[in-house]
Amino acid sequence: MMPNFKPAMKAKLLTAVLFLNAALAMAQNKANQRIIEIHGNQVKGELSQNFNLCVGAGRANEGLRADWQRQLTIAHQQCGFRYIRFHGLLSDDMGVYSEDKNGKPVYNWQYIDELFDFLQSIGMKPFVEIGFMPGWLASGNKTIFWWRGNVTPPKDYQKWDGLIKALVSHWTERYGIVEVASWYFEIWNEPNLKDGFFTGTQQDYFKLYKETAQAIKSVSPRYRVGGPATAGNAWVPETIDFCVQQKVPIDFISTHDYGVKQGFLDETGNAGTVLSSNRNQVADDMRSTKEKIMHSALPNLELHYTEWSASYTPADPIHDSYHEAAYILNTVKNALPYVNSMSYWTFTDIFEEAGPRTTPFHGGFGLMNYQDIKKPAYYAFKYLNELGSTELACADPDAFVCKDAKGNLQALLWDCTIDRPRDSVNNQVFYKRDLPAKPLPAIHLKLRDIKTGKYRLSIYRTGYQANDPYTAYFKMGSPGQLSREQVKTLKQLSDDQPVEQQVIEVNAKGNFERDINLRQNDVILVKFDRLQISR
Repeated sequence: MMPNFKPAMKAKLLTAVLFLNAALAMAQNKANQRIIEIHGNQVKGELSQNFNLCVGAGRANEGLRADWQRQLTIAHQQCGFRYIRFHGLLSDDMGVYSEDKNGKPVYNWQYIDELFDFLQSIGMKPFVEIGFMPGWLASGNKTIFWWRGNVTPPKDYQKWDGLIKALVSHWTERYGIVEVASWYFEIWNEPNLKDGFFTGTQQDYFKLYKETAQAIKSVSPRYRVGGPATAGNAWVPETIDFCVQQKVPIDFISTHDYGVKQGFLDETGNAGTVLSSNRNQVADDMRSTKEKIMHSALPNLELHYTEWSASYTPADPIHDSYHEAAYILNTVKNALPYVNSMSYWTFTDIFEEAGPRTTPFHGGFGLMNYQDIKKPAYYAFKYLNELGSTELACADPDAFVCKDAKGNLQALLWDCTIDRPRDSVNNQVFYKRDLPAKPLPAIHLKLRDIKTGKYRLSIYRTGYQANDPYTAYFKMGSPGQLSREQVKTLKQLSDDQPVEQQVIEVNAKGNFERDINLRQNDVILVKFDRLQISR
């Protein structure tokens, strides 16, 4: 109870209390402030580019479409993806294999040539997934997806081997042995999912792997083959043991991982998925798989994650949410030392496992929706691609700081917070709404020992209502279809314009400091581009 002071005295005391509380809050904020101190002469080494070596896509036939090709060209140019992997190369909608009335194989490379010539024209390479089974060669009628990829083993291995040899020989003739030797050949997709992608047993897959790998190597021993392309990091030691014991060629291990802790392969999202509260789950799994390889009889095998994302369901709103961008960067930072590539699944929502999708934002895997609207996830890879080739030492676990040959510096900073309240709330409920980001203490960026002179400071932000078309879509009322004007508006709201740009000067000591505001799951790219050299 406040003593009986005079009103003027009470007002002064109240003001003093408010001032003290504000001072205490400011001091607490400073104590919690994230300080990133970088010395321009402390080099960590060359920045690994394995984060964008490869990216995924739905199926080969989609790659014949003009919109798919347009989006891949953009993603290649801005995000730097160099390889692309997709399902269904040998499925019936690619028209690759049939037989004449006498049972003699008839090969048709028309669609494959069109697709692979396009990849060559934009400077990309295929990470060739061998599958699925042409109907003429299938041992059963089990299929998967709306487009009915056959997932049964071949009924005639002599004809299967002939198809593989003929196709690889055709590529060799068309593109040259040096070019094809730079590709990767991955045999099948997720054969451990018996109710999904392969009807055979593990031993059936190993037979398919052996026959296919030997057929590819028969064209050139320089060609790189690998697998088992399993879901959930499975069969890695078993595959290595089989290849060693049977003297079967293998040049790399491939597998897949996603960040959900419960849920099922679900094309429509009706079953519901739950993101793991461990933000490092995918990176931890990648490290664990690398350790298994290092303790095997083939410790030097490359490790390629040919699919990964926060969720394995193409109807999961986290893929559209601003949360995904920070999740990507956190995973890349923690997994990069252990992998030769980590192929994000996928670059586009032009993806028809469940058929053509009916709404512009439906939780699709893509970095872009089917109308070329770039999601927050897109900018995670775009920002990574804009980093210089030399990484500077940085103690902060949620940052990359780099420089390029011209003396420009880039700092990529983020917060990755998984704030879903409990496991009973699935992604399809929690992320399918407007989720304002909570404020965090500002980042205090301290640059030391950098070249003096003037720089153009540019700050780019992706997060809540920043390069965030999904939130803007909610505010439009989540229309089932977008008008041209609405598409234009959403593109303008996610066009990655700098939120701040100014000319600054680094003093004679080579020092510069400033605070940068931060919210939960923000991704921030700070660029220092030199404008002049001090004499």
